[in-house]
Amino acid sequence: MRLGRDSGKASYADGIAIHRDRGYDFNDEAFFKALGARIAELRKEQGLSQQALADELGIPQQTLAHYEVGRARMPVSLLPELAKIFGVAVDELLGLGNDTGKRGRTPKFQKQLERIALLPRARQQVAMDVLDGVLAQRAR
Repeated sequence: MRLGRDSGKASYADGIAIHRDRGYDFNDEAFFKALGARIAELRKEQGLSQQALADELGIPQQTLAHYEVGRARMPVSLLPELAKIFGVAVDELLGLGNDTGKRGRTPKFQKQLERIALLPRARQQVAMDVLDGVLAQRAR
């Protein structure tokens, strides 16, 4: 099913066309290097080490390192999990975020709040207590 330009939403085919307009092909080495660079950038923005992210994904750290530099092709099955971890759309991971009419990156603090919301209640309460303590000190 193609949503395409008729609905005002970008489709998968539109994404491929956008990438080809930029000189990328989904089978192109440059595409995978750019994808890896975006993942490395988002990982660093989240304050995650390669090992921590690899553990969350259930892959070896060395494999993640190969993905980040474009030495290995990342399986598409990892994209939804990465998007969830980083709090971004898969489109943004693929470099389509700004070309689809969606707003830009979510601020780091907002991403952190979204990740906290995914924690168990007890861990959420610990995070809230820490934030309350910081805010109370700031108010003094």
